[in-house]
Amino acid sequence: MISRRQFLGTLITAAAAFSAGSNTIFASAAGDKSLDIYNIHTGESLKTVYCSGGLYDYEALEKINYVLRCHYTNEVKAIDTGVLDLLSSIKDKVGSNRQLNIISGYRSPDYNSFLINSGRGAAKDSLHLKGLAIDFSIDGISNNTLSGIAKSFIAGGVGKYPEFVHIDIGRVRYW
Repeated sequence: MISRRQFLGTLITAAAAFSAGSNTIFASAAGDKSLDIYNIHTGESLKTVYCSGGLYDYEALEKINYVLRCHYTNEVKAIDTGVLDLLSSIKDKVGSNRQLNIISGYRSPDYNSFLINSGRGAAKDSLHLKGLAIDFSIDGISNNTLSGIAKSFIAGGVGKYPEFVHIDIGRVRYW
């Protein structure tokens, strides 16, 4: 558990970086974090290091957010770095050179309603609406394997579907 002093130190570091016009913010854990993502709906791809030496790169995060936008409305919303870090950690467990096929990142309320009304099983209060969830697959890796790796982090929800795996940073639960 992080102490109050550590939290305040992190907050001060982030505020100083922000006020100095830096493109980075302090990350919770040091080390490089990267993603190689392909949005199956838009055909867009991005390969980037979004965190280096414990610092998040704002420009890289903006690019990730754009690729993970709602393809239905083109609306962009920030994806929480916690879910990005979880996705990066899962990718690293299967081989860091793997591209992730993104089925759904941010989901607008309009698109979520469309999915519900189409009987596609979307939750009314989906964490996709808050940028806290991602649905993905990796070519050559079974969804059974991916969901098992995701569960090993005990970091939130993990759902295994025939076409993809859902991860989120809500409460821990599996389906």
